[in-house]
Amino acid sequence: MIAETVCSAVAVAGLGIAAVTAYRKRFLAAARLAAYSLVPLGLVMTGAVQWVVDTAFSPTAWAGFAVLGAAWLLFMVTRAVERRSGGTRKERRAAARAERREAVAPDASAPSLGPATRSAPVAQPKPKGQSGAGDDFSDIEAILKKHGI
Repeated sequence: MIAETVCSAVAVAGLGIAAVTAYRKRFLAAARLAAYSLVPLGLVMTGAVQWVVDTAFSPTAWAGFAVLGAAWLLFMVTRAVERRSGGTRKERRAAARAERREAVAPDASAPSLGPATRSAPVAQPKPKGQSGAGDDFSDIEAILKKHGI
C-alpha cells in the first residue's frame, strides 16, 4: 500500500514539473518528463510494484535468489577450472579422438600406391663401406644433407 502511494506521488510530482517545463516553452523536455513520470504510475496499475513488494519480503524468494547465486558461482568456478586445465571441452574431445586414431596401426589410414599387398616393408640397401655401427649416424647424415647442412 505504501509503495503504491509513493509511486503515485512521484508520478503526480513529475507531471507537475513537466507542466512547469511546458509553460517555459520547452515542449520536448516537458514531454520527456511526462513520459518518465508516468512509468511509476503504469507499474502500480499493472501490479508489478505489488509483485516486487511481495518478492522483497518473501523468504522463499530470497532462498530462490540464494540458489541462483550458488548456481552462478558453480558455473564460474567450473569455467575457471576448465581454463586452467588446458582448454575447452571441444579441445579435449579433439585430443581424445586424435589419441584413438593413433591407437590404430599407422599404415591403416595411409593410402596405398600400388596393388594391395601385405608384405613386409622393403629394407633400404646399406651404402657400401659402412658397418652396422655407422647406420645410426647415416640417417642423421642423410637428414642433414637433405636440408643442405
